[in-house]
Amino acid sequence: MIKYISLFLIASFLVFTSCKKSVSQSVLEKYFNDNVIGKNCTVTLAIDSTGDITSDYTGYIFVLLKTDYYHGPLKATIGSNGYMGTWSSNADYSQLNIALPDSIPEFQFLSRSWRFTKKGNPTMELAPWGTTEPYVLHMTKQ
Repeated sequence: MIKYISLFLIASFLVFTSCKKSVSQSVLEKYFNDNVIGKNCTVTLAIDSTGDITSDYTGYIFVLLKTDYYHGPLKATIGSNGYMGTWSSNADYSQLNIALPDSIPEFQFLSRSWRFTKKGNPTMELAPWGTTEPYVLHMTKQ
């Protein structure tokens, strides 16, 4: 009898923990889909080791396009010029990897792995992933 109760408790634990993960995953996917993917974003704060470089991004519009919830093309436009890159995220949406053409000097700062420090609406706040570099990036949904 104790053996069956133990098996039941273990099975229940596995079912409930896997359900919780899928529920929280769908909440994360919904946030990302509703607030990030396909939305026009502008850089509202960019700080690198030299200081505030936000003005380098004046006029740029960035859009993360959807292949799936975890990666896709990234389009950057300024005026009539468009540039394509890619983005990807990890399973818990704590990381955002941006890759843009490094032939454009402004894109060199953006092209890296970022971690979310705040997933606000309309502003996402990011810092470099896996490093203590004092870089800051804020992107605001238009």
